[in-house]
Amino acid sequence: MAACFRYIVEDVAAAIDFYIKHLGFKFEMHPAPSFAEISHGDMHLYFSQPGPRGGGASMPSGEQQVPGGWNRIHLTVGNLDKVVEELKSAGCRFRNEAIQGVGQKQILLEDPSRNLIELFEPNTAAYRPRDLESEHSWRSLITVSRTGGSE
Repeated sequence: MAACFRYIVEDVAAAIDFYIKHLGFKFEMHPAPSFAEISHGDMHLYFSQPGPRGGGASMPSGEQQVPGGWNRIHLTVGNLDKVVEELKSAGCRFRNEAIQGVGQKQILLEDPSRNLIELFEPNTAAYRPRDLESEHSWRSLITVSRTGGSE
């Protein structure tokens, strides 16, 4: 079963570019300027711009949907320090510095609309997926976390 998430973004084209270029997502569709779908394995990410209808429509109360809250997708990487260095060199923004938890190191990456991506490096065998042991590019090592939040 695929996991699907919707992010409200300011610029759909910029979001597509960011996730494909920096995080190895795959383009699925962009049928309208205000909507697109990308994927990474079984995870599908839908982008919607705030607007009069569709996924970015205002609530009946008139409240506008806006990007940049604290909810986030969680991606596991093999070498967080290397990933952060590469992303910073590419001009990507982070909301914090990497922190060390009980079984992981993590950092919050911001997309162009300030939506969050939690990059997570497990540092115990219990948290370490097998594919993180390979020597491939870190983008191929991103896996979708199915275990929920972090510590």
